[in-house]
Amino acid sequence: MINDRQSRRQMLTETPIPQLIVKLSIPTIISMLVTAFYNSADTYFVGKISTEATAAVGLVFSVMAIIQALGFFCGHGSGNYLSRMLGAGKKKEANEMASTGFAIAVILGLIVVGLGNIFVKDLAVWIGATSTTMDDTVAYMRIILIGAPFMMAQFVINNQLRFQGSAIYAMVGLMCGTVINVILDPLLILVFDMGVSGAAIATVSGQLISFIVLLIGSYRGENIKINIRDVHINGHYILEIINGGAPSLFRQGMAAVSTLLLNKYAGFYGGDAAIAGMSIVTRVMMMMVSALIGFGQGYQPVCSFNYGAGLKKRVREGFYFCVKWGTIFLLVLAVLSIAFAPQIVEWFRDDPDVVAVGTVALRCQAAVMPLMATTVMCNMMLQSMGKGLKASISSSARNGICFIPLILILPRILGITGVEIAQTVADVISVFISVPLAWTELKEMNEASITK
Repeated sequence: MINDRQSRRQMLTETPIPQLIVKLSIPTIISMLVTAFYNSADTYFVGKISTEATAAVGLVFSVMAIIQALGFFCGHGSGNYLSRMLGAGKKKEANEMASTGFAIAVILGLIVVGLGNIFVKDLAVWIGATSTTMDDTVAYMRIILIGAPFMMAQFVINNQLRFQGSAIYAMVGLMCGTVINVILDPLLILVFDMGVSGAAIATVSGQLISFIVLLIGSYRGENIKINIRDVHINGHYILEIINGGAPSLFRQGMAAVSTLLLNKYAGFYGGDAAIAGMSIVTRVMMMMVSALIGFGQGYQPVCSFNYGAGLKKRVREGFYFCVKWGTIFLLVLAVLSIAFAPQIVEWFRDDPDVVAVGTVALRCQAAVMPLMATTVMCNMMLQSMGKGLKASISSSARNGICFIPLILILPRILGITGVEIAQTVADVISVFISVPLAWTELKEMNEASITK
C-alpha cells in the first residue's frame, strides 16, 4: 500500500504536465461525454412523443440541476480537500473527509426525496409547467426525485475517485449507468408506451447502477474506502466542504435558476415550442462543452495535488496547457454547430417552430463557445486550489451574475430574440469577471516560483 501511494504521488508530481493531463483527462472526457449523452437520451426519445412531453422534460431539468448542484457540492468539496491532504501526506484527514462527504450527500438526498414529493405539484408550477405540460411534468418529476440520493451519492464517489487520480473507475461507473439508461429509454418509452414515466424510470435505473458500480470501484486498489466509522459531521469538515464545494453549488445552483427563468420566458414569448427548442439547445451545448469539462477535470487532481505539495509551477503550466487546447477544440465545434444548427435541433424534435427557435439560439451560443475554455479553466483552477470565494464568484458568473439580469431584461426589449441571445451575451461578459480573478493567483504563483 505504501508503494502504491508513493507511485501515485510520483505520477502526479513528476510526470510531464501535458502527458499527465492527457492521461488523466481521457477517462474524464469519456465520463463527461457519457453523462451528456445520458442526459440527452431522454430528450431524444421523449421528442418522439410530443412537443409538450419534450417541454416537460426540459422543465424538470432545472430540478435535476438542483440535485446535481448538491451532489457536486459534496463531491467537489470533499474531493478537493482529500486530494490536497493526500498531496500533503495526511491520509487520516483524507479518509475522514471521503466518508463524511458521502454521508452528507445521502442525507441531503433523502431530504430532497421527502420534500420534493410532498410539494411536487407546487414545484411543477414554480418551474413553469402549463396546463398542457402539467401532467407530464409531475409524472416525470416524481420518479426523478426518488433517484436523488443515488444521483447525489454517485456524484460524490465519482469526484472523489477523480481527485485521487482514479478517473478510470469513475468512467466505468458512469458508462454502466448510461448503457442501462439508453437501453431502457426506447424500451419503456416506445415499446411499452410508458411515455415520460418510462423515461424517468430509465434515468433513475441508470443512476442506481452507476452508484453501485462506483461504490464497488471505490473499494478497489489504493482508493480511499467509504467507512461509517470515518464519518465526522463536524464544523471543520463542513466548512471545508463549503469552501471547496461552494463554487460547484453556485455554478450548478445558478444553472438551475437560469434554466427555470429561461423556461418561463421562453414559454411566455414562444409557448411550448420555444421551451422545447431552448431545452434542446441546452442539452446540445452541454454535450459539446462536456468534453472541455472532462479535459479540465483531468487537470483538477494535478492542480490540487501539486498545489498541496507546493509545486506551483506545475499548476500554472497545466492551466495554460488546458486553456490553449480547450480553445482550439471548442473553435472546431463552434464552426460545425453554426453550419449544421437546423439539422442538429431537428434531430431531437422535427417541429418547425421548435427548429426555428433552437437554430437561432444554438448559432448564437456556438459563436462565443471558444471563450468557455478560459472561463471554465479559471474556475477549475481556483476551486482546486481551495480559493473558495474567488472560485464561487467565477463559477457564478456565466449562469448567475451575468445571465440572470440579462434573461430578465433582454426578452422585455427583444421578445423571443432576447431569450435566444441572453446566454451568448452572458458568456462574453463572464470572461471579464473570471480572468482577473485567476490572473491574480497565476501572478502570485509565478512570483513565488521566481523567488525560489
